[in-house]
Amino acid sequence: MSTFWVFPGQGAQQPGMLRQLPDEPGVRDCLRAASEALGQDVLTLDSAQALQSTRAVQLCVLIAGVAHARRLQAHGCSAEFVAGLSIGAYPAAVVAGALAFDDAVRLVALRGQLMQDAYPQGYGMTAIIGLQQADVEALIAAVHSAATPVFMANLNADNQYVVAGSLEALAELARRATARGAAAARRLAVSVPSHCPLLERPAQTLAEAFAKVPVQAPTLRYLSGTTARPIRVAEKLRDDLAFNMCRVIDWRNTLQTAYERGARLHLEFPPGAVLTGLAGKVFEPGLAVACQGARLDTLVALSREEGRRTH
Repeated sequence: MSTFWVFPGQGAQQPGMLRQLPDEPGVRDCLRAASEALGQDVLTLDSAQALQSTRAVQLCVLIAGVAHARRLQAHGCSAEFVAGLSIGAYPAAVVAGALAFDDAVRLVALRGQLMQDAYPQGYGMTAIIGLQQADVEALIAAVHSAATPVFMANLNADNQYVVAGSLEALAELARRATARGAAAARRLAVSVPSHCPLLERPAQTLAEAFAKVPVQAPTLRYLSGTTARPIRVAEKLRDDLAFNMCRVIDWRNTLQTAYERGARLHLEFPPGAVLTGLAGKVFEPGLAVACQGARLDTLVALSREEGRRTH
């Protein structure tokens, strides 16, 4: 039995998510380090207006995830497994000891800016709920063209998939999905076409920056959200982080991999609780909990209980 810490992706952001962090020494240190790495006060990044920027969103998700993880670590909690969906892979890598926090902040600032500059408008992502993967793939094949690009982006669950592409293509695919019987076709709060070939060029630029940054072998069991497999070698983790923006996310199998390897307590770090919903069925008879809104003493007690079972 063991604990699995997971970190959400873009779309989970919430205005005020940094200002609402607990006023504790580890959290203050995290905010100070991030501000120094960026050369700006990170508390300016989490207003509703600032969060219209992909760069600001990704930085806030990184900082919030690391700050909350360090808060739990300060209270004696730890994890055997970590993983993150998309940008969530960066706080996961920091917590796993593979990437220094200040380097992660600078790389994520570049990542967000590259993605934003590549597709400043006219693109996004849509979740399709209630159809099978083959149905979604058939819809993509029917809608995709050079003028209306659309791709599979996330395999979130057996009946939940995310597609990425132009707004015109997304609207048409959503219309067809609903006509085919989808329970929902919902635009996500993401303004770029993540996890598809449209971002291959920005990913290559990010990889060039990554080549100049130290990356260590993770000290925790880091699971890739794209391959759904453990990564133990620094260079493979570097590749995973640099290129995850243009690779399909297989979160469904990432959860399964963690469960099959003994994870029974799934803790989702803020912001949001989307990943906890996805984990519920996989983690039966284990426990999937969202840290947001949960009492600190409850999270500490759950972690300690799982630790006793592990040892």
